[in-house]
Amino acid sequence: MELETFLHQLHFETDKIFPPNWEVDWGDAPLPYKLYRGLPTIPFSAEVPLTLEKKEKDQNPSLEELGHFLWYVYGLTQYSQSPVMDGTKEKNASFTQSLRRFVPSGGAMYPNELYVYVKLDNVPEGIYHYDAAHHRLVLLREGNYDTYLSRSLENGLPVSDCFCIAFVSIVFWKNFHKYNNFSYRLQGLDAGVVIGQSLEVADRMGFFTRVCYQFLDRSINHLLGLSEKEESVYAVIPLSMKPSITCVHDVQKIEEKVAASELCQEVPLLDHVSYNRSKKVLDYPMVRKLNEVSMFETPKSFVKLKNNNCEKLALDREMVLLPVTKSLSYDLASVCRERYSPDLDFMLGEVSQTQVATLLKETFSFSYHNDLDDTEGKVETRLSLYGSFYNVEGIPNGVYSYDNGTHALRRIAEGDYREFLQSGLTLPNVNLYQVPLCMHLVGGKGHLKERLGFRGYRIQQMEAGILVQRLLLVSCALGMGGHPLLGFDANQCDDLYRIDSKGKTSLIQIPVGPYRPRAWLKGRLLS
Repeated sequence: MELETFLHQLHFETDKIFPPNWEVDWGDAPLPYKLYRGLPTIPFSAEVPLTLEKKEKDQNPSLEELGHFLWYVYGLTQYSQSPVMDGTKEKNASFTQSLRRFVPSGGAMYPNELYVYVKLDNVPEGIYHYDAAHHRLVLLREGNYDTYLSRSLENGLPVSDCFCIAFVSIVFWKNFHKYNNFSYRLQGLDAGVVIGQSLEVADRMGFFTRVCYQFLDRSINHLLGLSEKEESVYAVIPLSMKPSITCVHDVQKIEEKVAASELCQEVPLLDHVSYNRSKKVLDYPMVRKLNEVSMFETPKSFVKLKNNNCEKLALDREMVLLPVTKSLSYDLASVCRERYSPDLDFMLGEVSQTQVATLLKETFSFSYHNDLDDTEGKVETRLSLYGSFYNVEGIPNGVYSYDNGTHALRRIAEGDYREFLQSGLTLPNVNLYQVPLCMHLVGGKGHLKERLGFRGYRIQQMEAGILVQRLLLVSCALGMGGHPLLGFDANQCDDLYRIDSKGKTSLIQIPVGPYRPRAWLKGRLLS
């Protein structure tokens, strides 16, 4: 199958990307975390703080504080057991168990892994894996790799100013096991919510951050000891107590730029043993091919994108001007503990116009420094927010697009569209009749491919994931729940919002609203 066709079907004809009679072998499921064997480890303290506080400027965090950062980003935080009804008249129930983290993940598969390059006092410099199962670091490669990384990442990035660099990878089998080829769409979104959580936690702890989507894949994977047929890095996040990483200028000459294959020869190959529990791992040729064609071999492939999504809406009678609200202040740690993804637990209740205004403004007032823009992190996002509104105070029922510049909603169509959206779900796991806000993140149908090639698709998904996490955290802080969904009809939503002719498409659906407590057994993994 052609890769272009595959990506089209992945988004618009998802039933065609699954093989006939696809069944999940739950008895041979992989672990939701990666385990290394026989390597040196550095345990973190199990006493994780119940709130996050900012570090003093110019003072690097301690190893203990790095542990707090990693735990709040991707640590195991909860054990849950939920009933599953078999649909018979007797209503027999079985139970599913899962280990949860503060970030959502499709099917709780958690396909990401976190690696860190650590440069802190009282700990050997080097490359480590964050062992979430034991809340510890596993030493993969000792040494200083500032020069190696500075040539693998964005030109001019001051690697020497970083106390840590985090690497967000994808282990392909972890969610291919359940979702087959559809896992490729999930992977970028899952990586994005991890990035989004990293940015939120880092901000609360006083760290400066930057997200690097463009890097020499093979040299980074080689440094971490990853087999790119099984696992590959999707994003790199430098962390520093200095603001220098937020303003990067290209200072390298063209002739100094080195190829990934040359860099790989500078450090020896790692051959560490890891364990994932599955006895039979199926092949995933389309995922592998897309990963291969998305790789960058030299820094000459790195590009800067222009902001093509900054059109301001003219005020007219179809606009609903939202009230100006104060910046929302909330305790991130508390919100992380309380965040919940309702499905059949949504409970229809009136949502105030102030809640909606705060939700939309806080979600899109979020900016971050990255290697895609050349405007020091102040550029508007490449994504838009659309939604179906029902029973919202001061806003007539209908579908709207949100304009951050004017802080207003433009009405596209008036009416109650809950039944329409419910009919577009591939699984009836959410009762949209009980949902006042059904939001959609919208992006370009070209998936940034014109400038970034096939790598653009996963970057678009990651940016969507960042905003999804932001939207979920703000929703929780406002007393509501959100449930990210990919099991919806994108064609139907694009027609509803009249965006197909604009070259845009709906990337993910997030119902948001009040909810009732779920009947489940859960235990927090917190000392």
